[in-house]
This record gives sequence, structure tokens and C-alpha cells, in this order.
Amino acid sequence: MTLIKETDYGTPASTAAKMVTLEIDGHEVTVPEGTSIMRAAMELGTKIPKLCATDSLKSFGSCRLCLVEIEGRKGTPASCTTPVAPGIKVKTQTQRLAQLRKGVMELYISDHPLDCLTCAANGDCELQDMAGAVGLRDVRYGYEGDNHVFAKRADGAENIRYQPKDDSNPYFTFDPAKCIVCSRCVRACEEVQGTFALTIDGRGFASHVSAGMDENFLDSECVSCGACVQACPTATLSEKSVIDMGQPEHSVVTTCAYCGVGCSFKAEMKGDQVVRMVPYKDGGANEGHSCVKGRFAWGYTTHKDRVLKPMIRERITDPWKEVSWEEAIGHAASRFRDIQEKHGRGSIGGITSSRCTNEEVFVVQKMIRAAFRNNNVDTCARVCHSPTGYGLSRTFGTSAGTQDFKSVAAADVIVVIGANPTDGHPVFASRMKRRLRQGARLIVIDPRRIDLVESPHIRAAHHLQLQPSTNVAVINAMAHVIVTEGLANRAFVAERCEPAEFARWEAFIREERNSPEATEGVTGVPAAELRAAARLYATGGNAAIYYGLGVTEHSQGSTMVIGMANLAMLTGNVGRDGVGVNPLRGQNNVQGSCDMGSFPHEFSGYRHVNDDIVRRMFETVWQTQLDNEPGLRIPNMFNEAVEGTFKGLFVQGEDIAQSDPNTKHVTEALSAMDCVVVQDLFLNETAAFAHVFLPGTSFLEKDGTFTNAERRINRVRQVKAPLQGKQEWQVVSELAAAMGYPMHYASASEIMDEIARLTPTFAGVSFEKLDRLGSVQWPCNDKAPEGTPLMHVGGFVRGKGRFAVTEFVPTPEHANRSFPLILTTGRILSQYNVGAQTRRTANVAWHKEDILEIHPHDAELRGIEDGAMVSITSRIGATTLRARISDRMPQGVVYTTFHHPESGANVITTEYSDWATNCPEYKVTAVQVMPSNGPTDWQESYASWAERSRRVAREPAE
Repeated sequence: MTLIKETDYGTPASTAAKMVTLEIDGHEVTVPEGTSIMRAAMELGTKIPKLCATDSLKSFGSCRLCLVEIEGRKGTPASCTTPVAPGIKVKTQTQRLAQLRKGVMELYISDHPLDCLTCAANGDCELQDMAGAVGLRDVRYGYEGDNHVFAKRADGAENIRYQPKDDSNPYFTFDPAKCIVCSRCVRACEEVQGTFALTIDGRGFASHVSAGMDENFLDSECVSCGACVQACPTATLSEKSVIDMGQPEHSVVTTCAYCGVGCSFKAEMKGDQVVRMVPYKDGGANEGHSCVKGRFAWGYTTHKDRVLKPMIRERITDPWKEVSWEEAIGHAASRFRDIQEKHGRGSIGGITSSRCTNEEVFVVQKMIRAAFRNNNVDTCARVCHSPTGYGLSRTFGTSAGTQDFKSVAAADVIVVIGANPTDGHPVFASRMKRRLRQGARLIVIDPRRIDLVESPHIRAAHHLQLQPSTNVAVINAMAHVIVTEGLANRAFVAERCEPAEFARWEAFIREERNSPEATEGVTGVPAAELRAAARLYATGGNAAIYYGLGVTEHSQGSTMVIGMANLAMLTGNVGRDGVGVNPLRGQNNVQGSCDMGSFPHEFSGYRHVNDDIVRRMFETVWQTQLDNEPGLRIPNMFNEAVEGTFKGLFVQGEDIAQSDPNTKHVTEALSAMDCVVVQDLFLNETAAFAHVFLPGTSFLEKDGTFTNAERRINRVRQVKAPLQGKQEWQVVSELAAAMGYPMHYASASEIMDEIARLTPTFAGVSFEKLDRLGSVQWPCNDKAPEGTPLMHVGGFVRGKGRFAVTEFVPTPEHANRSFPLILTTGRILSQYNVGAQTRRTANVAWHKEDILEIHPHDAELRGIEDGAMVSITSRIGATTLRARISDRMPQGVVYTTFHHPESGANVITTEYSDWATNCPEYKVTAVQVMPSNGPTDWQESYASWAERSRRVAREPAE
């Protein structure tokens, strides 16, 4: 294994179709028109010296190292800013150029510390490399004059140019003394990330990089994505892990285990220790960019809280006992068998994880169907994106988004509904913001004023700040405007959609009750604003919809997904670049866990268990008879557990005690079970109610695949050996065998081969192909051997697109005199889901606790001050949080996150759910908020129970 170094071509590639031929150092090269001379030279293998240039940023031309000579032209132009031209002859190395470059390097080095041997960048410093490349052997200028290097001048006076090192950021340092003011960090923050947190302050020799208004990095607008660190050619911006450990010696390309963007990273290693995670330029989803979580928050993988030995206990009030793998697996199997003998075959089941690989998920659902002999399998996707699967399959014929992420670059109008991409999907948000800065128009439909509504160089054309739970009314009103004003793409509808269903839907949507004026009283969205947004969507060119949990986690989540699909078909915004209906998946493998057959009514590939032909195919491969009746969903499991008929549960990598709604009901159900088996990294909230704990593997130890929100199947490569000794799929296979069903695989690759045999959309997928191509997007089969970036091109998967009536039905959960406010929830950039991973990293520097945002009017009415503790009470329960007075929310609506278990956000969420899929209605809970002087009874009991449930009995010392 070696350190992977991608080629840096100096400037971005040109997308021009016209080709240009020129001569560089006597060699002909043909490149697209608009290509820089620097890049053309690199295509030939000639590396022109550079410092300010890198191919992830636009050419800048400030360092003056990349000078070239062009026959017939005067001067020595910068090759990074000079485009190629037909027939020109370029010289990259002459005596004149060599002298100029040496002179430039002398000036750089004259204001730079000469501590190369002890510098963190030693061995990975472009300034050092360029000094060698130009043949610099001495520097004629000393430090006696003006400099940025020393705190004191030669005469002992204070050096006003000097700035001390900034160590405030938990992950990297900023040392201004080593800065060459190349502006790469500033440009990366602008062009790649789009935050504009950095600038060059001052003029001339006083020029310096400034975070915010000369603040430290931690207090500035910096979001710690790492783009500046990656762009820096010196040690000015250095990872603290590199400072501590030194330079890595080999790397392995793998996939991030956080959100559904699915970024590719190089895990750069020393032995089996990770030095740093570097975003991979050839990653299809991220193309070399990252966020604070993927780039830096991997320390949880070796956190002291991680459990590395299997454990069992008889009762949940007992301390845990460490045992061997054989004993733990045998104990779990014995208890599951006993339960089935006593309570019946359907008395146990399992939940798969959206954080595990496709291969790990596949073997869990297989174990449940073949070894448990029932279909009681569900997934955490139930509580997030199950309405996506239902709605898109009914309208388009497939349960996934329509586009790849690159498609947003072709969008003219972008609609963001119920999503906060800058916090939840930041790398994709950077792509989106780049397109918005280029001129695309933005429509935001959200109760909360998210950052995209207005941020540097971005302002939404329309923010439809609707009341929570009224999504369907808003989307119907938009469709009403488009139909009644004659803006529909009737040619597309006639060619691509079922005419009878469209006619029925059109008659419904034309009704006056769906007009913006009629719905304004319900939605709170001014009719004129809604009409303008609908017109923009219908007439603004390529229009793309991106949505999140603010769409799906409602009682009408499935209806809303159907409504968005209706809108896209109505305007012809399906089947090409820049359009579509695109779910932003919350976890790294939500899409994959659904694809793998994790729902109780479907095998992998979304095929129903009562389809005899499909079921027989699985029975043939698995060599066992399978149940033809759908099993229990998660809510059904809980209800039957409380009633005493469901007694055993296998939970793979999911913390249902924290993430699922109505915490008291969930914990009551778990407490009522005779055997709960948890497979995870940490003793999470669900493990408090478990009888068997099977330690899992982190993403750095896994071998397999994740499928991201764009249907991209990415390789997850094993960076180090499993710390607990076994791969998760091995443990599951051994548990299945102990239950009486032999299940054996030699490798994760073998599991994928079985998936491909049984799943039409994965028929052409193999580890060999993924290693060769980098990634593929399903469907990948004989018709599309290298995958399908865009869906529904030329026709829908189901044949004709199907419009469906989307009647607005108000949620039963509404504000009243006792609970006059509506609580909605969301995520924050630095934290992930229930926080089990990110809370065990330095990311807590940005989010130490969950906060309740409350409108100034609502706060004043209740005597609540900013930063005060408040109680939040619903008809289900109560909790206490710190308040932040904010006008991001409209009056009457409050907002919080759910990353800390002691916050108890789901103690107060209700049992209401989506009518079609049982996806919980997290986004609408009627509450009262009042000043508080302490934790609630639930929080006090939680603190006590959390400590007792994690006790581990230690063997007495001999």
C-alpha cells in the first residue's frame, strides 16, 4: 500500500466541445478550448511550478511562479491564466524563466520561517517542493526589515506584522507566520465551500488572511469543512492530527459514514492508525470536498466508550457481564428459540440499520426471514424516508431520487422543501450554492428561515414560510396556479403520463379550494407570493426539487411526495439534467437499507413477499421456505410488545430508544420484551433495555458498500482490522446458524454477489466493477452496465407517469389553549442524528446541548429571556431545554434539535404518523413553553437509569 496522490492539473478542466492543438516544449497536445496552458502542459506530463494554482479553484495568477514563454508574444505570461490557442508554441523552461522563478522564490522565503525539519508539513509542503523545483540554493534577503515571522524585530521592538498561531479550532491550527498570502484558502472558502468566512485583509505587505473580522477561527463564520486546510500549500493551516502524528505513509479510499451524500475519502494512515481523512477528488458524490463531520469527526471510532467485548445479562437491571463471542451468540439464539416456542414464530423480529453496509443489512433481513422464519423486519428508514419510497414508486415507478448530484449544476430554478442542506447535507449544499451564485433562482418552502434563504451572495427569490403540517396545501396551490394559468407542459403530460389519471387529478386541482387565496388562511403563505413562486417553477427553465424530512415526517408525508411528483410531471421537469424530484437522505445508507429488503412487506429490490415468483426465487437461493405474509412494522412491534405478544428483538446499529417518537411508549415496549439484542459500537439508549450486546464495527473496519441519496453504490473499504475481532455480517451469520439456519459467507464480496443474483437493480454490481469504475448508480444491469445517473429518461420506470389526487387533510395534532405552540425539529451541522458518534468527537465545541428556538413575541409573552431554561410540555410528556430567542421561526412555532439523549426531544413527540407508511409526525407537536428552574422528572430519572444500565461487572483480580 502507498499514499494515493491525485494529479493536480493546476486549473479546472474546460467543458468546451471544440478542441485546440498547440505545441509545448516541442510536443503537440490537443485539449478543449478554454484550457489553461498550465493544464495542457500537465496533460503532457510537464509540471510547471506553481503555488497559487490548484485544479479545484479558478485560475488566479498571483504567485508568478508559473511563467512561460510563448513564441511571438512579449513577456512571460502566467500559464494558469493564459488559455491555449491554436498553433502556439510554448516554452516552460528557459534560462530567463529559471532566473525569474528563483527571484520569486527568494522573496517568498525571505518572509517565511526556515524550520522545515521540525515543521508539520515537512514532506508535504508545496513551498518546499517549489524551492527544490526552481533550484533555489540561497536567499539574499534577511529578516532585518519588515517581516511576519518573528514577534519582535531585530532591535527588540514589537513586530506589528506578527500574529500568533490560532489554535482555537479543535481540528486544525492557523499560523500566520507561515502564510505566503497565495489566497488559496480564501478562494476555497468562496468557490468550493461557499461560506465566504475568509478574506485577505490589508494591502501590500500588510496583506494577511483574516477569518471573519480578524477573529479566531472558532468564533468566525468558518464551518470547519477543511477546504482551506486542503488548499493550503504550506503549514499555515495544518491538521492537529498531522502535527501530533507526522505524515501518513499509506492510504485507503473509503466512504464517509455520516449523511446520505456519501463522500469518498482517502483514509491516510500510519500502520493501523488514521492520521487524517482527505476528501477524494475522484469521488462521484463529493469530488474532493467535505464537511466538518466527514473530514474531522472520526475520532469516535477509537473512543474509550466503545465496547469491544460481547456482553450478556439476565435482566436489564443487572450489570453487564463480558463473555466470549460463542457464549453471547449461543445465549441470544437460545433465548430467541425459547420465546418462539412459548409465544409463536411471530413473537420475535429485527430492525436493520441505515448506518451499516448493504451487505450487513442484507444478511440481517435474511436472518429474520430464513432463521426467525417470519417477515418481522423493519428499518430506521421507517421513521425518515419511507414516504419517499411509497410516493415515488406510485407516481414514477421506483423508490428513489431521479438525479445525480452533479445535475444541480444544470438547474435554473431550485426548490428546497423541508430540508436544510447547509446543515444536513453540507457538501451537496456547496454544489447548490455554487449554482445559485451563477444565477439559478431559489424557492425555499420551510417554516424556518434556513441559511439558504439569505447567506453570502445568495438570496432566495421566494421563501414560502408555511405553517407546519400544511405542505400538501401549499403544493396543491402551486399546481392550481400552474394549471389554471395555462403554464402546464401538456405535451409532456400527453406523451409521458396516464391520461385518465391526469384528467381526474386536473379536475381536482382546478377546484377553487386549492387556490392560493383559499389556502392562505391555513398555510400562512401570502397568495401573491405563492403564485409568483409557482410561476417561477413552471416558467424559469430547468426546475429541480430537493426535499428532506420536513416533507416526509408528517401525517401526510406520502401525500406530499406524490404532490411533488405531480408538480414535476405537470411541468415536464423529469428525465434530464437539472430537474427531478430528489430526496436528501439523512443517513449514509438509508437508500441502501431500503434497497436491501428491510421492509416487512418487501424483498430486496422492492418486490412484495406475496409475489410467488419472486418468493420462490429467494427460496431456491436460500434453500428454505419463506413466509408469504408481510410482517410487523416498528410501531406494530412496540404495540404488540406492550400487549405481551411480541417478546424478542434484534436491533442492528439503531438507537430506537432515542430516535423514535413517544420515548415513554418505546421504552415501555423494550422493557416488556424477554430478549433484546443490540449490535452497536456503544452502549446507547436502546442498550439500556438489552439483554445481549454484540459489539459492532466502525466504518473504518467495514468491507462492503453504501448507497447514497443519488443511488450511488460506493465501496466501503476496510482500513483496519475489526477492533472487536469479527465483521458484523459474520456475527449475524453465526447467530442465524445458532438459530438452526446455516448461513456462511467467505467475504462481503460474496454477499454482494448474492444481492446481485436476487435484485434486478443490482444485477450488474460487483466489488470488481466498483473497484474498477469507482462507483455506479443503480439500476446497474445488462441495459445499463455502468449504472444510471439519471432516471426516467424517455419514459418512466412504471411506463406512464401516474398523477394521483392529493387531498389536504389537516393533522389531528394542532395547537389549542393548553398547548398553543407548534414544535418542529431538525439537525445542526456539527452533529449527526442521535449524536452517538459526533458527541464523542471534538464537534461538541459547536453544539454542547440541544437548544429551543423561540420567536421574540412568544418569549416576551411568557417572560422567557435568551439563554434561560424552559420547560416544553406536550400531551405526551415534558422536557427542559435552554431557550434561544430567534426570529428564524414564525410566531407560534418553536424549533429544536435531537442530538443529545438527555434533551428528550422525543419524550414529547406524539404517536401520529403518515397514513401510508407509519413514518412518525416528528415535525408537528403541540406544546406549551414556560420558564423552568430545573430538569423534568423524566430527565432526572433518565440520568439515574442511564448510569445504572451501563454498569459492567468486572472479574475480581486474582
